[in-house]
Amino acid sequence: MNKKIRRRFCFKGHVQGVGFRYKTYYLAQKYNVTGWVQNEFDGSVTSEVQGDEVSVDLILQALFNDRYIRIDDMETKALPLEENERGFAMRN
Repeated sequence: MNKKIRRRFCFKGHVQGVGFRYKTYYLAQKYNVTGWVQNEFDGSVTSEVQGDEVSVDLILQALFNDRYIRIDDMETKALPLEENERGFAMRN
């Protein structure tokens, strides 16, 4: 079994108005991870993702390879696991 991790990502670039949150939500369902994604006032998108390391990496690969999304910069922070978290939320 793969190691379970939780990461906070801040994505900058052309990441709002291109379906970024919807794509992230879809990928979270596909790879069975928990967490959330939200737009920020400065035009960036923040997301916390918790799941096995391989699934989190596959989500990132899909976001970076999406033809409508352009990620110019990504900040990553490791966080403690939230053991009771269920589901994945798309926040405003």
